[in-house]
Amino acid sequence: MVDTNAGSFFSEKSAKIFVAGHRGLVGSAIVRKLQSFGFSNLVLRTHSELDLTVQSAVDAFFASEKPKFVILAAAKVGGIHANNTYPADFIAINLQIQTNVIHSSFAHGVEKLLFLGSSCIYPKFAPQPITESALLTGPLEPTNEWYAIAKIAGIKMCQAYRIQHNWDAVSGMPTNLYGPNDNFHPENSHVLPALIRRFHEAKVRGDKEVVVWGSGSPLREFLHVDDLADAVVFMMDKYSGLSHLNVGSGKEVSIKELAELVKEVVGFDGELVWDKTKPDGTPRKLMDSSKLMELGWEPKISLKDGLVDTYKWYLENYAMKQ
Repeated sequence: MVDTNAGSFFSEKSAKIFVAGHRGLVGSAIVRKLQSFGFSNLVLRTHSELDLTVQSAVDAFFASEKPKFVILAAAKVGGIHANNTYPADFIAINLQIQTNVIHSSFAHGVEKLLFLGSSCIYPKFAPQPITESALLTGPLEPTNEWYAIAKIAGIKMCQAYRIQHNWDAVSGMPTNLYGPNDNFHPENSHVLPALIRRFHEAKVRGDKEVVVWGSGSPLREFLHVDDLADAVVFMMDKYSGLSHLNVGSGKEVSIKELAELVKEVVGFDGELVWDKTKPDGTPRKLMDSSKLMELGWEPKISLKDGLVDTYKWYLENYAMKQ
């Protein structure tokens, strides 16, 4: 369903917009994108200024600020190790953030809210490419089901408020994201930033080889976070529907191709060695983003250009501080 008020978001560049989670990978990209389009009245709060898990604080914030639009990009996120170690934190904190922000947005007259989730909401063995209708059709990936359950609840909460109150709350589910402000932690980062760091450090040390886990055959989809931010603004302007929408590049790359590309971008001259005794993980994970693309959005940043951009950011903001 296309919004009957299509184009109204862009006509309100002085309207107050609350971007929750503005310091993270996703939130910071959304802020950059909104500013590049000329939106001038962004309401931003750090965690120390506003704890989104505290209901009374969130309600007081909305009562006082009364934003017209809300983009909910705040979440507790982490890799497999963190999800396995702190399952209570992942379900409780994310449920608290979502419930507080979504309800207070509705209660204090927010015109439109966009909730962002993750592709991990889908069943572990969902048919590929994964369509929006695969939601709740099978068991989740056990290593992150606590986070996934919270995100599914967020989608369902937006749908419930739309059904009961005719309130314009929509949801977007991004694929694997990367870009400026990514997490390059040696243990807790995802595959793409982990490869960038590993190849960079090997280059600096003058290593002869870099060992990567698995066979390199699994296929993955990646989207530059600036493309996601573009999709967020597009959905705020063009989309108003009950279903959540997948947001992906629609392009697959093998882990082997990805590693070769990162090696090239970083400029590592040594050998790339595959440790096939280590696990590969899911063979394929691709989302079907055709619903969003049929509305007129498309990603613009190629993987190569995105990697060059991300490595440049890593050098300027991360490598220098070590």
